[in-house]
Amino acid sequence: MPPGCPPPASREGTARAEGQTAEAARAARCRATAPSKRPLEGGASMAKLVLAGRANCPHYAKAELLADYLQANLPGFRVHKITQHPDRWEQWLHDICERNGWEHRRSPIIWRELLDRGGKALLLGGVNDFLEYAQHYYGITSMMLSAEMFDIAEENLQAHMETEKEEEEIRNLTNPLQIWITSASAPICYQLIPLLVTGEVFGMTTEISIHLLDIDEFKNVLCGIVMEVEDMAFPLLRGISEHTEIDKAFLQADVIIVLDDILLKREVQSLENYIREMSEICHVYAPLIEKNAKKGVRIISAGKTFVNLKAMMIITYGPSINPENVIAVATSWETAAKAMLARKLNMNVAGVKDVIVWGNITGCNYIDLSHTKLYRCDSAVWGPANFSRLLMNLIYDRKWIHSEFLSAQSSLSSRVCYCAGMLPAHAVATVLRYWFHGSPPGEIVSVGILSEGQFCIPEGIVFSMPVRFQNGSWEVMTELEINETTQEALERLSHDLIQEKLVALKKIKEMHPYRRDKITTKKELCQGMETFPAGSV
Repeated sequence: MPPGCPPPASREGTARAEGQTAEAARAARCRATAPSKRPLEGGASMAKLVLAGRANCPHYAKAELLADYLQANLPGFRVHKITQHPDRWEQWLHDICERNGWEHRRSPIIWRELLDRGGKALLLGGVNDFLEYAQHYYGITSMMLSAEMFDIAEENLQAHMETEKEEEEIRNLTNPLQIWITSASAPICYQLIPLLVTGEVFGMTTEISIHLLDIDEFKNVLCGIVMEVEDMAFPLLRGISEHTEIDKAFLQADVIIVLDDILLKREVQSLENYIREMSEICHVYAPLIEKNAKKGVRIISAGKTFVNLKAMMIITYGPSINPENVIAVATSWETAAKAMLARKLNMNVAGVKDVIVWGNITGCNYIDLSHTKLYRCDSAVWGPANFSRLLMNLIYDRKWIHSEFLSAQSSLSSRVCYCAGMLPAHAVATVLRYWFHGSPPGEIVSVGILSEGQFCIPEGIVFSMPVRFQNGSWEVMTELEINETTQEALERLSHDLIQEKLVALKKIKEMHPYRRDKITTKKELCQGMETFPAGSV
């Protein structure tokens, strides 16, 4: 470090003491790491240096500070910076090199654009090439320490993410999120719309446009909903419209909420016919989503019947749809089970966490209480607000768990399936909020996702399992341990969903009952499913 430059710790302490922003602190480091105090000669021709790199690259940070110093001291020297998110860097670098005929594979990449020669780009190379260039032409080099490089790289990444967030908010103000809701005449949709437009789901600065889709028979109902919502003058609602022409469905959709349901009348026709009927609906939707919706569209399968099946068939019939962007909502059963437990324990339902719903959400599912925690429960042991105790350690009446609670699940299913619409609407809004903004840290959320073999569940079926939401995506909580009872339940539930999918694809005519004696262990279950092609179970 040349004379006159304060040590790194001193610069950082000064930045904190003066309350500088991240950008100001970085600029202070740029000045402080200047390797020479002698004035520079400005004899170079007018040129613009383009410096591009991965946001968290320490070599990019080193080149960036040196370029800033040169620009501040050379009147004919200009720097243009291009910072890319680490997830997008490789593709961006490939495209820029292919466009210019360059060979370069690392961050950063630096080139000169000679302004007095028509802006032709001349590749300099990477950080070492730039250091040699600065040393040769200007007698300047950088003595930045590795620790400083990594500190500034981390700071660059945070600043880049904040900038992207701000730009996204600005885009949302000019380009509202396009929300499509199918079967929009259903009561669930009527209850859902006020939840979506308040700002709690997508953000307090995010405007949305809602598109209601249904068959022509319900056009008057849709028009009535549109007029009523417009009269409520929600600040974040850019527009709402009704649609009955299926060919124009899902245009530029950012979010699609599939609410299609079938009224099950077993005395009229068989369950298999209802399954095939729902499959045909998805067969119409999936190609339209591929054709009309945005590439990263997020699809929510909700409603009272065949929630797993709808998600599964949209993925099957839409091969270009990202399976990670399709989920089925299980929150109605999750919250209803929490309410049952809270009533039994005479406590606030907000203190009941981590109830897991496994399997077929609107069919045969299994509510797992082995990981359920209780907060602020009135018991002999107390602790701070974040103190919790396992449910199974507090309920000594195991008879209630094994008999009354399990038998109550049938009435629970009835309440969920025949509710007026508030419960499933709240469930959809909750899952969307988690998807866009993250779920509460440490909490388990149950959603139906396409299985990739987690917990030895066969691949290719949409199965409700525990996940966490963060950074706009979800991940399965595979670190959870499941007991033998739960594993046996997963085998049975997997069988039911496999049968449902085979009926939907017309591979079999009738569903066959589960036979426990055919598969007796977790290992045999996995081996047995290897005979099915992945994604086509």
